Amino acid sequence: MATLYTQQTKNVTKTWMLMSVFFIIVIMLGFAFARIYDNASILVFFVIFAVAMNIIGYWYSDKIALSIAGAHPATREKYFDLYTTVENLAITAGLPLPRIYVIEDPAPNAFATGRDKNHAVVAVTTGLLGMMSKAELEGVIAHELAHIGNRDMLISTVAVVLVGFISIVSDMLIRMSFFGGSRDDNRGGGALVIVGIVLSILAPILATLIQLAISRKREYLADASGALLTRYPEGLASALEKIGAYNRPMMHKSTAIAHLYIANPFGSNSVGRKMAHLFSTHPPVEERVKILRQM
Repeated sequence: MATLYTQQTKNVTKTWMLMSVFFIIVIMLGFAFARIYDNASILVFFVIFAVAMNIIGYWYSDKIALSIAGAHPATREKYFDLYTTVENLAITAGLPLPRIYVIEDPAPNAFATGRDKNHAVVAVTTGLLGMMSKAELEGVIAHELAHIGNRDMLISTVAVVLVGFISIVSDMLIRMSFFGGSRDDNRGGGALVIVGIVLSILAPILATLIQLAISRKREYLADASGALLTRYPEGLASALEKIGAYNRPMMHKSTAIAHLYIANPFGSNSVGRKMAHLFSTHPPVEERVKILRQM
């Protein structure tokens, strides 16, 4: 499975770059508001905050993503077929057995998370388990294992935490700007407030664009690597068709982790899907199926 790991080093590098960009954005916000309120301790707080969030993003992002998804650990006794499928494919891929989670949701979907292959998680919905044939389930699991092999889920899951925290901080700072005011409006405070507000508005947009930019290419690669792993591209192609045809959103949908899933969790005909064409985390299902059937 040489192609399974072709992006591993690049994704580790991209993760460090993402964390660095996050650090810079937070420091910029802290500097702006330290000037607005003429209080250097604000900048110190933001530096500590940025470091802490990077640590949390790296070590605990998988737990945060699983919590947002409403996932719970799957037992071998209850989900024997799922367990054996993951075990067999993990052995074939040369990967440690990931932890297996299930999401109680009728919508067919799945995602992988975790900081590395030794701390990886594969989560699937009950809808996926009920809808897929054995070959289709193998195709989906192989796709998720390809993400693990390439460490796609590291950068994707870290992005969940960093984008979320940037959005929270930006919202907090905007409220402070409107209701707090600067300590000295005669020292150009009004201009600094405007700069701070602009930064607070642009920061989550920039963070979201970074999050979106990392997602599309990795889906094509995971499709191809997953098909190579099972040696049966039709299994994943058929699974994607079923997932794409299910037009109802997931019960535990969230924009924060939407890019982790194998397909859009907002449903094929929802407003979220239409907006996803403008800021898409996934290539169109139809295009992915077409490519798989040409392999």
